[in-house]
Amino acid sequence: MTGAPVPGRRERKKAATRQALADAALRMFLDRGYDQVTVREIADAADVSTTTLMKHFPTKEALVFDREPDVEEALVAAVRDRPAGTSVLAALREYAREQAKFRSGTEIAEFRTLVRGTPALHDYWHKMWMGHEHTLSRAIASAAGAPENDPKCAAIAHFALEAAVLADGAEDPYGVLDAAFDILENGWPN
Repeated sequence: MTGAPVPGRRERKKAATRQALADAALRMFLDRGYDQVTVREIADAADVSTTTLMKHFPTKEALVFDREPDVEEALVAAVRDRPAGTSVLAALREYAREQAKFRSGTEIAEFRTLVRGTPALHDYWHKMWMGHEHTLSRAIASAAGAPENDPKCAAIAHFALEAAVLADGAEDPYGVLDAAFDILENGWPN
């Protein structure tokens, strides 16, 4: 049985350094506030140079969102690996509802407060989240058997991602998601 290749020593060391930087940054940001922590302090806390930090994270904001590649893969998987008989929109609705449930959990409450309360982080998060639009659009097109640049697939990707943004700050995130996906699935009734 073959599995994923085991990373070599160098790759493991790079991954460990990256994780140490992200962990140190988040700990410091939560303790003191994002704007009160410098990149130099984060590098010192992880015992690396600022040059090394910048090789792993090109911006200070990126330190907070170190798991973003996993998010994009999960979005694509929601479409690609959906159960037989489940529409793309139903799969995306379910994914968005799962994410809303996760984001409402107490284990990430401090993180969410940090992101929402720091304009630079909130803007970065929104731009990064919407940056998944093209990849999600291609996954939807593949699932639908449509051309990769199909405008309908692009619209669905855009609106599905924006529905999650609307739900993020809502008092009733599930109600917002259901309203948005009802419109996507059934159209505007008027």
